[in-house]
Amino acid sequence: MGVQGWASGHAAPSPCPARPTIANDLDAGKYSEAASALKQQVARNPNDVQATLWLARSFIDLGDYDQALTYAQRAAHLSPDCTESHFWLARAYAMKADTARSFWLARKARLEYQKAVQLDPDNLDARLDLMEFYLQAPWVLGGSKDKALSQVQAIASRDSTEGDLARGIYWRDLNKPELASREYRKVLEAKPKRSGPYFEIADFYEVQRKPAEVEAAVREASSIVPNDPRLKYYSAVASIMKRQDLPKAEKELNAYLSGTPRRDDFPPHAAAHAWLGRIYEIWGKKQQAMKQYRTALDLNPDDQLAKNALDRLDSN
Repeated sequence: MGVQGWASGHAAPSPCPARPTIANDLDAGKYSEAASALKQQVARNPNDVQATLWLARSFIDLGDYDQALTYAQRAAHLSPDCTESHFWLARAYAMKADTARSFWLARKARLEYQKAVQLDPDNLDARLDLMEFYLQAPWVLGGSKDKALSQVQAIASRDSTEGDLARGIYWRDLNKPELASREYRKVLEAKPKRSGPYFEIADFYEVQRKPAEVEAAVREASSIVPNDPRLKYYSAVASIMKRQDLPKAEKELNAYLSGTPRRDDFPPHAAAHAWLGRIYEIWGKKQQAMKQYRTALDLNPDDQLAKNALDRLDSN
């Protein structure tokens, strides 16, 4: 069914829907349960913008981008003046474009991000995603370092710490780690009240192989979200990089894998398996290491570190 078939007549523009109670299930990783309940709500009331938008978000977390697009398009149709509806539609297009390698879908993602920013210039999440789009997209899709930098500046004019974070991501994506690190240090010094920036910083320093910096970010995050499963992942990563407390790191990674569903804003399970492989490699358990590296590659065929590790073990 096309977008025009979702509502009878022309629905009046509605404000952005409030956060539903069932969103707590999404925060807890209960995506399938949330999707099932929300789908029933939408079936009962096809014009329920709140349920439709959050259903789209649940399908994004489930990795079902076709379903996510279906409901995100519907939400944007029902609430054309809502910045959040266009933001999540943009994300659905972007996710699907990545998996389908589609320029057409990527262009749609850009247009929806731009629409979200147009509707609410203070939507910093949309500006940040748009900034990354401009950096990563080829020029034929509107990619531009200058446009990306303009989004950084717009974010900074509204929130200086979020601007520092955006600038760090900007330099990170341009493969300028020293400049990125300078911006991330500013963010740590500012001590933001939400956990997201700390996990962004921990992720950066994981790639840079700087365990002390990973631990510093995790300490700050733990004071805000002491039960967040990502804490175990990054704690384990820092320990492995230092070759310390490896039995504890093994337990933490296994706990992360068994207790944390896959979601776009969490460290990928492929990475956790690759780090487990590294533990077993350090311990000289070649077969167990290779098993973990193969699992990592099954989950993410582009994991070059796991591929190199397998090649290294195969040659020994």
